Amino acid sequence: MDDKTNTEIYRAGKGSNTGIKDSDPVTTEIVRNALNSAANQMKRTLIRASFSPTVYEVLDFAVALYDKEIRLLSQAPSLPIFMATMSFCIEAAVEGVGGEENLEPGDVILYNLPYGTGSHAQDAAIVMPVFLDDGKTLIGYATNKAHWLDIGAKDPYCTDTTDVFQEGVVFPGVKLYSKGEKVRDIFRMIEANSRMPVGTLGDINAQIASIRVGAKELLRVVNRFGKDTFEYAVERMFDAGEAVIRKYFESIDDGRYIGKGIMDDNGVDTDLIEFDIIVEIDGSTVRMDYSTAPDAQRGPINCPLPSTVSASRVAVTMLAGAGEPPNEGHLRPVEVITRPGSMFHPLPPSPCFLYGWSAISAMEGIYEALAKAVPTDVPAGSAADICAVLVWGAKDNKYGEPWVGGSPFPMGQGGFAGGDGDTMIHVAEAAARFPPVEVWEALYPWRFEKFELIQDSAGAGQHRGGLGIDIVFEVFEDFSLISTVERTKVPGWAALGGKSGKTNGVTITYPDGKQKKIGKITNMQLPKGTKIAIHCGGGGGYGDPKKRNPELVERDLKEGYISRKFAEKNYAF
Repeated sequence: MDDKTNTEIYRAGKGSNTGIKDSDPVTTEIVRNALNSAANQMKRTLIRASFSPTVYEVLDFAVALYDKEIRLLSQAPSLPIFMATMSFCIEAAVEGVGGEENLEPGDVILYNLPYGTGSHAQDAAIVMPVFLDDGKTLIGYATNKAHWLDIGAKDPYCTDTTDVFQEGVVFPGVKLYSKGEKVRDIFRMIEANSRMPVGTLGDINAQIASIRVGAKELLRVVNRFGKDTFEYAVERMFDAGEAVIRKYFESIDDGRYIGKGIMDDNGVDTDLIEFDIIVEIDGSTVRMDYSTAPDAQRGPINCPLPSTVSASRVAVTMLAGAGEPPNEGHLRPVEVITRPGSMFHPLPPSPCFLYGWSAISAMEGIYEALAKAVPTDVPAGSAADICAVLVWGAKDNKYGEPWVGGSPFPMGQGGFAGGDGDTMIHVAEAAARFPPVEVWEALYPWRFEKFELIQDSAGAGQHRGGLGIDIVFEVFEDFSLISTVERTKVPGWAALGGKSGKTNGVTITYPDGKQKKIGKITNMQLPKGTKIAIHCGGGGGYGDPKKRNPELVERDLKEGYISRKFAEKNYAF
């Protein structure tokens, strides 16, 4: 779209402010912690019952509880970039079955349309309405979203789709259970449209178990305190969360700050993609403006509205949320402006399989913008990726179906005013994990040869960036490779005179010793004996490297983090 003025603004729901005086702070805090406990029970159930290591090891999911107005009550730490999308999932799922008037006790709804979930079709949301014991009074929703092994996309993971129809089978709000009775035809459709139906159906059943636990616990909390007291406490809880965020932004000068997002390409074309993120601070409100972003791309890096909103919310709450588990109140000060038809508000049938990579680039841009307003609060840029590859093969696994394995990996974060950057998974997936090497080698036909920090990969600075990691493994069967690795061309940004870290990359070594460097690629056929090397990049430095404490330089030399040549080039010691 060429019309840059055709924009939309999204805000979180407002509080009702009814009866706040009737809720004391002690009761409110007990209710808040009871809700957080309920969400953590949902998380634990999903981990223990799931079939796929993508769920039980990587934690590629979100679980949450919402009130009847679809406002966030609580969530458990898992995949942050999913978290602030779940209200959209509930709204779309309920609309898909005909609205709230068509909900019944015992209903379980499946929804995975990307423009409503914010994700690719494999990230499927399950929603359960929660009623009081009278079976008529709706009090809220239990929900989760988890990554399925396969749902009939052109490949188990995709970097080169050109429309949404190549990205998997869509369920635009259908009941998996109706009044407590299983809708078998829907399960049969899922099974028929998955290359890995046993694992996929196992994870679906785990999701259902999780939301049933959440619904039970939400009802228990409401019954314990009574509906009126519960609702008063929730409003006070929201107001307290809102006050935390607003207090932070009130301390920052009003203004318009601009950061930049960069991506290697859109997965189909080879051109570099650049865009601005405009952050406006207006009193205690912070506004993220994506309206100048490029039009929706031909390849699948388009980020649907829910994940654009989520990236903005996660960036803000991680910076300004005081470490509290977020609720709807924390989201109220955040406003998001998008332009329908752009890469941050794509419309059907735009492809969006790699939506998360654009969201990560957006978060990096948000922090770069905010660093201009509060440089002492914001770290320098990271390597800006999750460095994920997936490997899959046709040989039967123990379930008699193809095997597939993949994971995000840690990379260098930026240095900050308080010290050096860490080596960890990107903050968009901060609570996610990568499986232990022993688990991977037990489940899949490969063996790891290297898992080590990369010398000289961190950006130099008064506080250096976090180091990158080299990961090398050999595959013992013929297989297909899918690489989603980004930011192989441009490193993350540095702050206040620091230097950028090393970029990400992937190197393939064939059995005959020949090598090939790749970025994003889908369905690369490779023979057994091939080695895959994932090079996770380093974080940017913070501050002038010449001001770094010489003792810290000597320590880094001793630990092997930097070479003497690197030290002599960048530091004064």
